[in-house]
Amino acid sequence: MLLMPAASFPDFFKLGLEHIFTGYDHLFFLFGLLLVCTRWRELLLIVTCFTIGHSLTLALATLNLVNLPPRLTEPTIAFTILFVGAENIWRRGEPPRGRWTVTLLFGLVHGFGFANVLRELGVGADGRGIAGPLLGFNLGVETGQLVFAALVLPLFWWLRHNPVFARRWVPGLSLFIAMAGLFWLIDRTIMV
Repeated sequence: MLLMPAASFPDFFKLGLEHIFTGYDHLFFLFGLLLVCTRWRELLLIVTCFTIGHSLTLALATLNLVNLPPRLTEPTIAFTILFVGAENIWRRGEPPRGRWTVTLLFGLVHGFGFANVLRELGVGADGRGIAGPLLGFNLGVETGQLVFAALVLPLFWWLRHNPVFARRWVPGLSLFIAMAGLFWLIDRTIMV
């Protein structure tokens, strides 16, 4: 376990940002969700559900109230990416009904992954000083996700005006996402 010496709220905020922008599996998951969003309301519901899900398990796992070891968390995160890409293909690029429920459940899984990062840094190990690191890290993660969404969504929505994008690019990108999820699933189970 690597302990972060006297890390402050800004340090954990920065760590949350870095985790999103270097956590390619989380970016692929988010990319897959955003790829088929066509309305603001739908987008807000999906992002809110994902936030609620991962925030809940991040807090519970950091407080050591619930624990899911990385050997289970990491393959399950890979499965969520595979699932989202496959569902995008199956639904032919149309926004899946009820995706918010799936996103809430998958957010719970991703929260365990985020918690593993904090646990490796020793957060919660001595039972003190959990609130600041937890809040800072979670807000960093959220900020990173919002920045990513703000960059890719306008591009997706602009490209949707071209029928070729919806007909060819959405399924092609979804296949790429699904294959990345399958690769990580194999890498995190069979190749361990």
